[in-house]
Order: sequence, then structure tokens, then C-alpha cells
Amino acid sequence: MKVGDRVRVIKSVIVYHKPKHKKEPFQLQGMSGEVINIIGKPITANLPIVVELEPKFSAHLKEDEVEVIT
Repeated sequence: MKVGDRVRVIKSVIVYHKPKHKKEPFQLQGMSGEVINIIGKPITANLPIVVELEPKFSAHLKEDEVEVIT
């Protein structure tokens, strides 16, 4: 996996920071987006893959939570 790859969230991941759904649980499973950064030294609880799922919405995910879309 590398920056620029299209990926899909394949596991149940719930976030509370999605715009228009703040402070409410939002399920990311099934959403797709683009890898915009891979952090070499994890700084956010071992979630090194930053994926932009929608404009102005990105999430830090683990490698086993996403799959590359061909």
C-alpha cells in the first residue's frame, strides 16, 4: 500500500469526528477513498494510514482495516 492508492474500509470502524455527524457514531465500513499519507513512526495510537474518504474528511486507519481497490 502506498500514497495515492484507492482503498476501501473492510472492517467495522466507528468514528465520532465526521462532519455533519459530530459526536454521533458513524460507520466507515464499505466507504472508499485515497491514501494521502502513511506515517512511518506511528503517532496516533498505531493508526498509521491516513485516508481521505470525502472532501474535508480523513481518518487514521490500521493496515488490516483497509484493502487496495484495483
